[in-house]
Amino acid sequence: MAETTVDTVLADLAALDDPRMREVNASRGDDHGVNLTKLRGLAKAIKTDHDLATALWATGDTAARLVAILVSRPKAFTADELNAMVRQSRSPKVHDWLVRYVVKKSPHTESLCVAWFDDDDPTAASAAWSLMSDAVVTRPETVDIRALLDTIENEMRDAPDRVQWAMNTTLAMIGIHHPEHRARALDIGERLGVLRDYPTPPNCTSPFAPLWIGEMVRRQNT
Repeated sequence: MAETTVDTVLADLAALDDPRMREVNASRGDDHGVNLTKLRGLAKAIKTDHDLATALWATGDTAARLVAILVSRPKAFTADELNAMVRQSRSPKVHDWLVRYVVKKSPHTESLCVAWFDDDDPTAASAAWSLMSDAVVTRPETVDIRALLDTIENEMRDAPDRVQWAMNTTLAMIGIHHPEHRARALDIGERLGVLRDYPTPPNCTSPFAPLWIGEMVRRQNT
C-alpha cells in the first residue's frame, strides 16, 4: 500500500475539488471546493496519523486542515499548539471543527476557555464561547450561568460576528437546558434581536434565540 504523505493527500483533495462546491463554500467564508462527505471519507481511509495531521495543518490549505483535524490525536496537542491553531483558523469550518473535534477533547479545554474568554482576537473569543455552550449543557456546575447571561446581555449586540454567533448559541443553550433561567434568556434574546432576521430555510430552526429555545423546548415536551 502506498505511503500517505502530505503530497498524496493534497493530490487527492485536488482531485475532489469541485468549482461549484467552491462557490457555495465561498459564500460561507470557506475557501475550498471539496464535498465534506468525500473529505471525511478520505480522512477515514487515512485513519489516525498525528504526525501527518501536524504536517497537513502546516500547509495552511483549508481542505488539508480539515483532514488534519479528523486524523489528529486531540490529546496529543499541547495547550500552546491549540492556542496557535485556533488563532490560525480563519475559515469558519476549520474553526468549528477544530473546537468541536479537537479542543473539546483536549485535557487543556478548561484552561484555554478561561484564557480565551476576554481575548481581543474574535477567533479565540468565539472558541471560548463555543466551549461555554458545551459546558452549559454538559457541565453546568462548572460555569456561572447568571454571569454568562450578564455578559451576553451587555456585549452580544455589538460583538464581532463570529463571537456574536457563539454567544447567541450559549444563550440558546441556557434557555433550552435550564428552565430556571429560561425567562431571562428569552427576554434577552427578544430585546437584543440578534439574528432575528437571519435567513432560515423551510423546516429548519431559526438561530434567533427565542425561536430556537421555543422550538427545542416544544420538542422536549412532545
